[in-house]
Amino acid sequence: MIKTLCEKIVMHKQFWQGKGPCLILITTPELASLDPGTETLDKYDTDGYEERFYAPQKMWESEIRRAREVLDWPTDGIPTVRPNLGTVFIPAMAGQEIRLPENQMPHAGDPLAFQQILEIDFDSVPETDMMQRARAFYALHARSDESGIAAYHADTQGIFDLAHLLYGDTLFLDMAMQETKVNSVLEVCSKLYIQVSRHLKSVLAESKTSMIHGHGTPQGLFFPDAGVRMSEDFTTLISPKMIEKVVLPHIVTAARLFGGVFIHYCGKHNDLFEMLCKLDCVHAIDLGNPEAYDLEWLMTLCAQTGTVFYSRVAPESKHESWESYIRRIAKIQNRTHARCVLRTLIQPSDPQECREMLKMWHELTLE
Repeated sequence: MIKTLCEKIVMHKQFWQGKGPCLILITTPELASLDPGTETLDKYDTDGYEERFYAPQKMWESEIRRAREVLDWPTDGIPTVRPNLGTVFIPAMAGQEIRLPENQMPHAGDPLAFQQILEIDFDSVPETDMMQRARAFYALHARSDESGIAAYHADTQGIFDLAHLLYGDTLFLDMAMQETKVNSVLEVCSKLYIQVSRHLKSVLAESKTSMIHGHGTPQGLFFPDAGVRMSEDFTTLISPKMIEKVVLPHIVTAARLFGGVFIHYCGKHNDLFEMLCKLDCVHAIDLGNPEAYDLEWLMTLCAQTGTVFYSRVAPESKHESWESYIRRIAKIQNRTHARCVLRTLIQPSDPQECREMLKMWHELTLE
């Protein structure tokens, strides 16, 4: 029997309390990545994306089709939608140009001048074109009869990522040569991130310290004690010393305003993962490239720090069966006692096989 949205929220609350089995988000055959080794959990069709980008109705129709695939699918995930406006979502509200290559997600244009960054008008965030598109999307969803599908935040890059997008590659050199200037940029980006997050939560009538987040996929997780998400990809390009000095204080400041944070980053940086796990305000981490790490090391560290490992896990090979995949990951979870939300990269062929995957994972991870 497929659980309702309310039932899944209750189940997720129990999971966060350390009760019951770990969770599993199983993608459908229709939405599964063609190659199990690719970085996306669910295919995103960018054909004609530009038209959707400027038309909230078309964007909502596209996103809701993906989410409907999950409604009657045996998975622990909550069906979710968001206005899929790309990593330019916040930078565009700061005045950065948007570039829309044909059939691609939007790119950020040229960096802003230092003075332009200092003069960003935070109060104008609700009235920007980008936020208006998001608001229109959320209004369409609120008026729909899709009550089993939860709307969630558009793409919110983290503070250091925002600084890189707005200021450009010069950021890395100026971190060593013009520390005061970089600190000013980061302070502005922190205020911008906080303002955008507050407004999104207000539009969604969402609690300050909780959220449902789908993380770019049509199914997601309820976070009872984390109200925001950050993506910090470019942090992987700097040293642990600079991360501690430049990045972590801004993560902590913003996260504590919202009860905690869910963080994603692509790339490999063991020190970054360890440093994030040790922050009490970081409640869950998703890796864009989990195959680059030792899975047992990741889960051990999560277990030691109480961090939820919410991530894809790659199969050992293209020929690994779903049974082997589930058993292999569950054995590591059993040894480490990590709390994890597995986003599968091996998908079942039909609902019955999906139910078997769900049952096996729950039985093997029940504590």
